[in-house]
Amino acid sequence: MCLSCSFCRLNLQCAQVPKNFVIMGDNPDFDNKEMKEEKNGLDLRKTNPSKSVDLEEQIECTSISNENQDNRPSTTTRLYKRRWVMVFLFSCYSLCNAFQWIQYGIINNIFMKFYNVDSFTIDWMSMVYMLTYIPFIWPVSWLLDKKGLRLIALMATAINCLGTWIKVASVRSNLFWVTMLGQFASSLSQVFILGMPSRLASVWFGSEEVSTACSIGVFGNQLGIAIGFLVPPILVPNVDNIDELAYHISIMFYITAGVATVIFILVVFMFQEKPEIPPTLAQVQARSIPPEEYSYMASILRLLRNLPFMLLVISYGLNVGCFYAVSTLLNRMIIEHYPGEEVNAGRIGLTIVIAGMVGSLICGIWLDKTKTYKQTTLAVYLLSFVGMVVYAFTLSLGHLWVVFVTSGALGFFMTGYLPLGFEFAVELTFPECEGTSSGLLNCSAQIFGIMFTIGQGKIIEHFGTFAGNIFLCVFLLIGTIMTAFIKSDLRRQKANHLAETQAASAADSPSRVQDYGATTPSRPQEHQS
Repeated sequence: MCLSCSFCRLNLQCAQVPKNFVIMGDNPDFDNKEMKEEKNGLDLRKTNPSKSVDLEEQIECTSISNENQDNRPSTTTRLYKRRWVMVFLFSCYSLCNAFQWIQYGIINNIFMKFYNVDSFTIDWMSMVYMLTYIPFIWPVSWLLDKKGLRLIALMATAINCLGTWIKVASVRSNLFWVTMLGQFASSLSQVFILGMPSRLASVWFGSEEVSTACSIGVFGNQLGIAIGFLVPPILVPNVDNIDELAYHISIMFYITAGVATVIFILVVFMFQEKPEIPPTLAQVQARSIPPEEYSYMASILRLLRNLPFMLLVISYGLNVGCFYAVSTLLNRMIIEHYPGEEVNAGRIGLTIVIAGMVGSLICGIWLDKTKTYKQTTLAVYLLSFVGMVVYAFTLSLGHLWVVFVTSGALGFFMTGYLPLGFEFAVELTFPECEGTSSGLLNCSAQIFGIMFTIGQGKIIEHFGTFAGNIFLCVFLLIGTIMTAFIKSDLRRQKANHLAETQAASAADSPSRVQDYGATTPSRPQEHQS
């Protein structure tokens, strides 16, 4: 017998079954608040005989609820197609910001001539990204915890857009301080970007694709760096006429500002906070934690007491810090052995990052398939060390094609390590906020990045590029050893497995009547939205 359900707003056919039976609907637009009000109305009718029907015939029809009758979180999950729009938008504004990080360093000698400053000053145009991150990551992480993804995305794109237009006004030889101000604004925007891939992936993507989604988020940043290596040497040739040089620099700055403005507008109108229904059982559990029970400082303290995570923080910082140093000083190293090869220096940087992008995607897919976080992270770290050693010994051989090959191998593993570190950190720290754990990883990377860039730069000046690269090899070896001692405590995987087990047990209990179509999906359904 089919009844017309007056207790919910769904077009469901509700069978006359015993009370306390719960039907799981599939309408993603169901309003939780309205459902709770209807439940309260039902309870009221139960206690008022004049408004009640036979209690044995009452049916509670729910679709998406925060709690069932046992006060346990609902296990309903769903994937939305617009999750791909979210990660695409993030990748776009991450790309635009990352491009600006390296746009000065890759044509170091040209900007030295235009602004009449020394090489170390231009190096700071890249290092300001690292320096700004260290003090500002703490308030930004707090803001991410309290206000969510959309506000962080809006602030990132707005500040980035502002920085690009400040640079447009700096194309005069006596206005170095203005271009530095614009670069500072862009570096501040980066604070709102670097820790986002793992948080975005967890909030929007299913457990079988979360590592791939994180890799795509990192992919955008890497693509921006790749374009930053390739485009500036092409747009800004090494000419002697300062006015002509100013024209070429202004073209580069205007293009960057235009792209940043378009991306900002897209984020304003298209970027959403989170899906109505969580994509994984782990997210169901995370959403069930009341906001008043969460303390940002307590979360930080728990992370600092987490020994496996702290080992990862240091080892991640060593690896990524080496990548920052190599990227910042690449122009100086290539020009020293291959004079006049500014364009090829950019192409070598492009090779490093493109190979790393491939490595990132492969590693992300591999993690989703195997869940071997510790083993994969250790293997990639070890191969990064090997790649750095090979790069150090082949840089001065006099054959550019050899440098291209060894740089590609180095980039595949060193840059491919980035999403591995993010995802391994989330596993080790669940259910702590992904933005907080990623922020600590990136803070470590910025600190070591500044130290390694300054240290390697000074070593190159006094002892040459070989000694500078061996300096980095030593720290990569230390990081490899530390990674081997990290305990593989995959908390997010355990949470998903536990929730699926509980859902399966609930589905097998007598109170669930499968004949009437009541289901509790253990895997999220794809939803067109």
